[in-house]
Amino acid sequence: MSNDESGAIAGPAAGEDLAARLVAFAGALRSKGLRIGTSEVVDAGQVATVLGLQDRTLLREGLAAALMRRSGQREVFDMTFDLYFPAGVGVSAAVEEHEGPVDAQDLRDLLAMALADGDLRTLEQVAELAVDALGVVGSAGTRTEGWSAFQTLDRLAPQTAIAAALGLRGSGGPGSGSARGSGTGQGSPAQPQAPAEAPFTDRLERDEVRRLVEAFRQMVAAEARRRTAESRGRDVVTRHAVRATSDHIDFLSANRQQLEDLRSAVGPLARRLATRLSARRRAARRGRIDVRRTMRRAMGTGGVPIVPVHARPHPGRPELVLLCDVSGSVAGFSAFTMLLVRALSDQFSKIRVFAFVNATAEVTDIVKDGGDLADRIAQEARVTSWHTSSDYGEAFADFATTHLEAVGPRTSVLILGDARNNNQPLGLPALAAVVDRARRTFWLNPEHPSRWGLGDSVAPEYAEVVPMHACSTIEQLESFIGRLLPA
Repeated sequence: MSNDESGAIAGPAAGEDLAARLVAFAGALRSKGLRIGTSEVVDAGQVATVLGLQDRTLLREGLAAALMRRSGQREVFDMTFDLYFPAGVGVSAAVEEHEGPVDAQDLRDLLAMALADGDLRTLEQVAELAVDALGVVGSAGTRTEGWSAFQTLDRLAPQTAIAAALGLRGSGGPGSGSARGSGTGQGSPAQPQAPAEAPFTDRLERDEVRRLVEAFRQMVAAEARRRTAESRGRDVVTRHAVRATSDHIDFLSANRQQLEDLRSAVGPLARRLATRLSARRRAARRGRIDVRRTMRRAMGTGGVPIVPVHARPHPGRPELVLLCDVSGSVAGFSAFTMLLVRALSDQFSKIRVFAFVNATAEVTDIVKDGGDLADRIAQEARVTSWHTSSDYGEAFADFATTHLEAVGPRTSVLILGDARNNNQPLGLPALAAVVDRARRTFWLNPEHPSRWGLGDSVAPEYAEVVPMHACSTIEQLESFIGRLLPA
């Protein structure tokens, strides 16, 4: 097998034609959050017919143009493409051609030389060897057989090859070309300048090697997915090993990297929502029909009100109050929503943000300043009292006592939290006081509705006072703001 990206793609599986593979590929992408309809699948079929299967890179770009509609989807597309249109099947050529057993130390030596050379093709071959030698899990020759990228990287420890690769580069070994060695090699006319330039060039060398190590990790992951897909099926690997797009990441289960991806999605999402809210506001500017003036104008048409007259609207942007649970279980969801609201600040006349765990504090200035909201709120705001567990009843009572003036007849209140109250009093009278003063009140719950009322969740009780909406992904949050939030 050859994994050359520019080479031809492995032929369809037995009993599967190209059209069936394209349909399955589109279905896999759809399951990961890409919005792909029949017309996009037809376009993809036409692209594949025109481009053929001989140039994998060209086909990848053509299908991406036909099937992707939003930014932030490319990583998901590439991972899925590699499963449905691999460069080959079975054991790779690098594994077949290698003679003798391979152990971790041999692979580290090969990896160090490849890193020193900066040779991506050699890195890919080392990744194939490493997965085959170190990544096997399950029973060989059965449907449980697979290959683990985590196990491969854990046994290989590629980070330990960085120092060796830097040593090879600095000693004139592989990869130390004339450009890289000028001014630092022995006998070079620029040798006296080496002490001043070395720190800067050393940093460049280290950064380059670290980037190559990260690329190697991605190659290992791709090879492990490819090999596992052949034994366990593409659908299984797609479901468990391909991450969803950022707008389908669950706030409560997101890891650190996924939270970073969510934060990077704030800007594009805010622009889309601002456009949508502005359109709703323009549509509402005509005002209500003025019956008196309409009937007066109808006197010129025999009393038939052909042309309605609208009352002059009283334009004004709504006020928004956020009441956010920032305890550990929902801190990521609350922080993302606070960042989104800050980005949408031009759409509202006034925004005030309050955070709580079991005590409520205003954090509007902290949100405006930005930075790491979770750390700053924990350090600068008093959101806990005598204990550190969530207590919605105590927090609502604190808000009603201290900050109720923030809510008025033009105010929309958004409550963010999972309604897990640790078996404390609910504080329904205080919550009802907030609802009575506000124009509209909504509760956004990042948990799935199937979990409401289980354990210490009191979501059904709070839902009797405040309309509660499930909001566990960016897609659901965007839908709520675009449809329900007053403009």
